[in-house]
Amino acid sequence: MDPDDVRRALVRIAHEILERNRGSNEIVVIGLQTGGVPIARQLVREVARIDGTKVPFGTIDVAFYRDDIGIRPVLPEEATEIPCDLTGKIVVLVDDVLFTGRTVRAALDALADHGRARAVQLAVMIDRGHRELPIRPDFVGKNLPTSRTEMVDVSEEGVALGDLVEA
Repeated sequence: MDPDDVRRALVRIAHEILERNRGSNEIVVIGLQTGGVPIARQLVREVARIDGTKVPFGTIDVAFYRDDIGIRPVLPEEATEIPCDLTGKIVVLVDDVLFTGRTVRAALDALADHGRARAVQLAVMIDRGHRELPIRPDFVGKNLPTSRTEMVDVSEEGVALGDLVEA
């Protein structure tokens, strides 16, 4: 995906979110640290452009909620900043790439510490498959089948594929 493809995907996802939720009144957008945050910010800007309202925006770091603590070193990368109590809200959880589903599972646990959301919807720029948990996105920029040895990098410059290099 080039930058225009990413922009078009964000516009489409923003429209889909607004349509599904009949506007933006109860929506809170939360970006997963670190890859989901820039996409979530762009999504909030796009929703404001389309709907004329500014939806609350926050970030969440799920490092201490992961199920691989003890298997590999896990350190928090960034701060969690939730803009309001999530009780009764529709949380749109945003990440750059959906792979095994384990990060999203951790995010659901982390979100529960900030209130009982009415609903949690998942928006991702890339769904690359290889799920290990029964997690499915509600909004997808692009389905991009990959091998387990490939790496997917999402940025404002687009989406790039590469091969993982073992250390």
